[in-house]
Amino acid sequence: MQTVSLSLFHFPKPLSRLWVLGQMALARWDLQALDQAQFWKLCGSGTGEGFTPRPNTAVWAILAAWATPAVAKEQVADAKVYARWRAHAAESYTIFLEPASARGAWGGVAPFHPQGSLPDGPVAALTRARVRPARMLKFWQRVPDISSVIGADPNVIFKIGIGEVPLVQQITFSIWPDTASMAHFARGDGPHGRAIRAVRDGNWFAEELYARFRLTGTTGTWGGRDPLAPHLTNRQDQDKDAA
Repeated sequence: MQTVSLSLFHFPKPLSRLWVLGQMALARWDLQALDQAQFWKLCGSGTGEGFTPRPNTAVWAILAAWATPAVAKEQVADAKVYARWRAHAAESYTIFLEPASARGAWGGVAPFHPQGSLPDGPVAALTRARVRPARMLKFWQRVPDISSVIGADPNVIFKIGIGEVPLVQQITFSIWPDTASMAHFARGDGPHGRAIRAVRDGNWFAEELYARFRLTGTTGTWGGRDPLAPHLTNRQDQDKDAA
């Protein structure tokens, strides 16, 4: 079963932020040398609720896909690039995921290999888009409304906006208690639902990828705690009952 890891790192001090800026070029060599990584991306993040055009230079991410859960956990724990980032960061947190559905492409490839069905419990949603330059202004005019709504939504368990290239290549990542609450936010008659219709009508994106995942594990802390621990416990209890 393919496993995807999203590793977040917090660099609060100016010197550590300068260090990680250099890593956005240098760490690519280390990741390219990881033969077991099926796919990887280095990403920055946004401020506020995360879905904003203003970068947050304190938070950076490594997204990667691995052949099995064991390989994913081993590489995140032991690979030199991850160890080096943890040593310079004040805090780090990794979320492990199994792809349940995916459509679209990322850099011309399909990086995630779904198996099984969407879970009954927590579900993670990843949306990646490359915005057409001619549609960039309209796209970012929509984002503040979406950010305020997702920030106020009591159902969202975890959220962050990351991206490869500021303004142009954007990724939204969020975790919801179930598929129903996620679908209500995404497709309802709110800012996000209206933005989706505008995207379709205006052909805003040059490339799109939509993926859904099962939440399988975490390591580290974020904000001094593991924000997903209660939801993992609930899932494990449900799995035991089903067995």
